[in-house]
Amino acid sequence: MFSREKSNQQSGYLLVLVLVFGGIFFMIAGSFISYTVTQSQVIEQRHQLEVAAEIAEAGLNYYKWFLAHYPNDVTNGTGGPGPFVHVYEDPELGPIGEFSLAIASSSYCGSISSIEVTSTGRTYQAPDLERVVTARYAQPTVAEYAYIINSSVWAGADRTIIGPYHSNQGIRMDGANQSTVTSGQTDWQCTSSFGCNPTVTSGGVFTTTATANPLLFSYPSSPINFTDLSIDLSRILDSAQNNGGIYVPFSGTFGYRVVFNGNGTVTFRRVTDTYNYFGFSSEDGRQQERNIIRNTASYNTYTINPECPIIYVADKIWLEGEVDQKVTIAAAGTDITGSDPDVILEGNITYDDPAEDGLLVIAEDNVLAGVTVPNNMEINGIFIAQNGRFGRNHYVFSDLPNPSGAIDFRPFYARNSLTTNGSVVSNGRVGTQWNSGGSFVSGFQNRVNTYDRNLVSDPPPLVPNTSDVYEFIEWREVN
Repeated sequence: MFSREKSNQQSGYLLVLVLVFGGIFFMIAGSFISYTVTQSQVIEQRHQLEVAAEIAEAGLNYYKWFLAHYPNDVTNGTGGPGPFVHVYEDPELGPIGEFSLAIASSSYCGSISSIEVTSTGRTYQAPDLERVVTARYAQPTVAEYAYIINSSVWAGADRTIIGPYHSNQGIRMDGANQSTVTSGQTDWQCTSSFGCNPTVTSGGVFTTTATANPLLFSYPSSPINFTDLSIDLSRILDSAQNNGGIYVPFSGTFGYRVVFNGNGTVTFRRVTDTYNYFGFSSEDGRQQERNIIRNTASYNTYTINPECPIIYVADKIWLEGEVDQKVTIAAAGTDITGSDPDVILEGNITYDDPAEDGLLVIAEDNVLAGVTVPNNMEINGIFIAQNGRFGRNHYVFSDLPNPSGAIDFRPFYARNSLTTNGSVVSNGRVGTQWNSGGSFVSGFQNRVNTYDRNLVSDPPPLVPNTSDVYEFIEWREVN
């Protein structure tokens, strides 16, 4: 009897152990199966998200094709608002998903400047899993460069240049270039005017310093057609007179002092008298100038129309101030003057919000830093000297005026620094520093140039293009 009870107890213990270990086994097996299923679901989810992203990108490519055939159509051919939904078909599987397009455009003065396409992709197998990509569609502009020059040029060792630098002629790059330097020439004659004495034949781009980065030199590269870069000033004139812009007529005197006020307005004062003195440039030699303002008279303060922020001035202008929006200002000649006017950069030109604001300055002739500029000058914007040059002329202490009872202008022959944030486009040779015998004698002793990435994706109105081909100039994923 006792042995049978002991045997039953042992059998019970074994049953309990079997149940315990069996439970553990099934728990582990269940967890493993659950993990496997979950991982499979995660992998499938990731796969569906990747497919959704490919479908979204297909939407961008589709609309790029559409715009190539129907330029400036932001309605997908419907004439109405979006979103516009298209089925996406796999060549082997047939319809597997769809993309939805939202189209927006930036326009000035009634003309579209860029188009933004937002594409949302999803699969039919997992319609709740979406990927969203957006891109801006526009022609490449001069804003992509720190410099575009149509003449041979020498960038000095004091220079720091951030952004692509291009000349259709030869380049001596002795500065610190942090991007590509391209020349349209295979070789060129570097003369004493560019620091080569005797004259030497060099490659399209060369350097004599350890400051420059020759790995970023490239030549010959495709020239940038300066004729195509020339602004259609008649188009700016039409926008200023007929589409809500600002038209300022010939002053009847020396021109206008123009100040951006940082509050959506711009103030014009007629320049009624200037000082007469001597300056020097490589193109014109030593000659008399009248770029220092002696007297001004009240003229007008204008409110800039954000729908058409275009200002056309039929005269020479002296420019400075704080810009608080995207705006374009042009100084163009008239039949009255019979000459192409200059833009004189009279003081600092800053932005209220560097991420949102932008300025395009066009002179039919030269864009020149004036004499009475700050010792440490800052200018922001795209500066185009259409027929002339960008620079600061060479001044000698004794040549500048020292009028009785007024400011002594003689110390302004030399300034400490010029910081340019944006782009310089110059038909003629650029020069903002003058040296003699290897020593600094006039201009700006230190210069820093940085192209403005914000103006690449969203430039001011009527910025000239460097290509007729429309491209997606900005691409990003929204989620």
